[in-house]
Amino acid sequence: MDLGEGRFARASVELKVLPDTRRIRAYLRWSDGGKSPARYLGQVEHETRAANLAEGWKMAWEKGLLTEEPPAEGSWASSPSVRAVMRANRSKDTRPELRLRSLLHKQGLRYRVAARPLPTLRRTADLIFSRPKVAVFVDGCFWHGCPDHLRESHKNAEFWRSKIEGNRIRDVETDRLLREAGWTVVRIWEHEDADVAAARVISAVRGSPISHPESG
Repeated sequence: MDLGEGRFARASVELKVLPDTRRIRAYLRWSDGGKSPARYLGQVEHETRAANLAEGWKMAWEKGLLTEEPPAEGSWASSPSVRAVMRANRSKDTRPELRLRSLLHKQGLRYRVAARPLPTLRRTADLIFSRPKVAVFVDGCFWHGCPDHLRESHKNAEFWRSKIEGNRIRDVETDRLLREAGWTVVRIWEHEDADVAAARVISAVRGSPISHPESG
């Protein structure tokens, strides 16, 4: 944030759940002289924390509350807004992944985390079961263009549209290459019920028939 007089502060998006209605509100918070002011951004309605944080960052940019700074040296992100949403949508050890891993572990299944099913292919699955050759991907609603929860940003819209479409194309290609190599691919949206998702993975690992929903 531009605090004026050449001063800048790094801001964060905070989510608050209203106890009576369970509605979720997003606030922008920053540090200024030992204080932590906050600005209300709006109500968010996604089913995951990551998607709600991403929506909060979009609101902050669209309200003109944030300002562009030169990218850090060596950064490939096109702007601070890009980097902010990237930070809000971490790609590893997300809550849906941890929940899924816990359920599978309780069922006695063992797996590798964040590993390449094919060493020669630079594609990393969230979980892999090497012996039955099952690769599991937990796809974030924002990054992978969930048809139910993706809300297009009005700022840098073309960048995000291109980025997300590129991810979807890459997902389809990844699925094809893995299946051609004899792998079973299970894709799970981060908003899916964890128990249902775990059941799909267990069916695939234990050899029961399982459907393969198309990416995107």
